[in-house]
Amino acid sequence: MSIVIYLGDEVSAAGYRLAGALARSPVAGEEAAALAWARSRASLVLLSAAVAAGIVETVLRTALSALTPLVLIVPDLQGEAPLPDLAARLRSQLGLEA
Repeated sequence: MSIVIYLGDEVSAAGYRLAGALARSPVAGEEAAALAWARSRASLVLLSAAVAAGIVETVLRTALSALTPLVLIVPDLQGEAPLPDLAARLRSQLGLEA
């Protein structure tokens, strides 16, 4: 059985719980520890954009590029933290952007 863990705000976490996911709302400064906990237990980790913004870029990049568990960034309820610009990242990696 696959375990899905959501890390984000409390209201969204309630919705993810109703959908069958484990959900946590990490306090400020403990986002990286919550991500490490989730990665050790889940096959899919969903991070709100706000939680992802609180994680050091190198740690977040390592989690996103790992093959297992799959880690995805989803929009947060408030929309305060922007989602990563994947198109710009791909253009940069392909050498299409200066």
